[in-house]
Amino acid sequence: MRILNLLLLICCSVAFASDWPQFRGPNGDGHASAANKVPTTWSTNQNVKWKTPIHGKAWSSPVVWGQQIWLTTGTPDAKQLFVLCVDAGSGKILREQKLFEVERPQFHHPANSSASPTPVIEEGRVYVTFGSPGTACLDTQTGQVLWERRDIECNHYRGAGSSPIIYRDLLIMNFDGSDSQFIIALDKKTGKTVWRKDRSIDFKDLEANGKPKAEGDFRKCFATPHVAMIDGKPLLISQGANACYGYEPLTGEEFWRIEERTSHSGGTRPVIGHGLIYFPSGWSQGQLLAVKPGGKGDVTGSHLAWKVTKAAAKKPSLLLVDDVIYMNNDGGIVTAIDAKTGAEIWAERIGGNYSASPIYANGHAYFFSEEGKATVIKPGREFNKVAENKLPDGFMASPAVTDNALILRTKTALYRIE
Repeated sequence: MRILNLLLLICCSVAFASDWPQFRGPNGDGHASAANKVPTTWSTNQNVKWKTPIHGKAWSSPVVWGQQIWLTTGTPDAKQLFVLCVDAGSGKILREQKLFEVERPQFHHPANSSASPTPVIEEGRVYVTFGSPGTACLDTQTGQVLWERRDIECNHYRGAGSSPIIYRDLLIMNFDGSDSQFIIALDKKTGKTVWRKDRSIDFKDLEANGKPKAEGDFRKCFATPHVAMIDGKPLLISQGANACYGYEPLTGEEFWRIEERTSHSGGTRPVIGHGLIYFPSGWSQGQLLAVKPGGKGDVTGSHLAWKVTKAAAKKPSLLLVDDVIYMNNDGGIVTAIDAKTGAEIWAERIGGNYSASPIYANGHAYFFSEEGKATVIKPGREFNKVAENKLPDGFMASPAVTDNALILRTKTALYRIE
């Protein structure tokens, strides 16, 4: 029986280097286990153990538990939403289930998909959401749907993107749309709502001449929440539209918020280190913010440690290795930033466009472009490119790691690189 590793900050049950249970891996920060000796070079005919075509249009990342890989997909018209299980050893599709029929799908931006949120998995259960169209829990051995929710209403406006996380017995999800903005915690065993908390930010100042500024864009967000231990207590960190919040994870009580009014539609998962919380603010006037946790209410004036405005990421999450943040913006510039001060160490253009979040594995940082290029660098205070690799179709989904392999999802296929 697997052992529950209660020391993980995100409190998922993870015990082995074969597991990548959620968006951005075991700790939710893009770091693989030190035991994962993944390759740095590959091509269509080198270090590819298997390639499995995946139908539909979907940007969700794969998750791994033992010998199972789970991922979601949807038809291009977003009317049919699926979950798939792939054998990690052979690449064979073990299960393909249509979970939801959607008669009138919400609009999603062409750069998004109907199946962008990444599942979260633990021993015996996988939790899958497509946002407002539906959320479900499945038995990983039988595929039986143990519970589902189709009554969580939210106009995602550009499409859903926030991935769920597990904390103890809770499944926690962000819902930040044009009509409503809230965070919700479900009982992971039954799917029933344990708590729901509306965002406290006041959007009235976004209105000019009686019309909402940029319609729904300044009200929505794609970010994924995160639970971290801060001063010995769990803190739920959740980025919404125009603000990042600190909550009590078991009750949803709001402790504080940092407001950032110039950006919108943040889409990352925060990283934690050196007593600070780091996250990109989103689109428009994008910035990288470093926040000191603590305080009460609106702490923007007192708890913003520093910010970076140059070449800030919008869609890719950050990578923190030791005392350096590695940030790749959507246009292919990687910047190394001192995590304690915000000072730029170096910036280099690696080329391409980026939506996928980077990972750190086997002593290297990996960056995956929408054109299919993967750039591998050796982290440090000087830029050191180790390799550049290419696969067809390009990456929108972030990678997973299992044992000594990368699990890479392109726009049309799933690969095991080993």
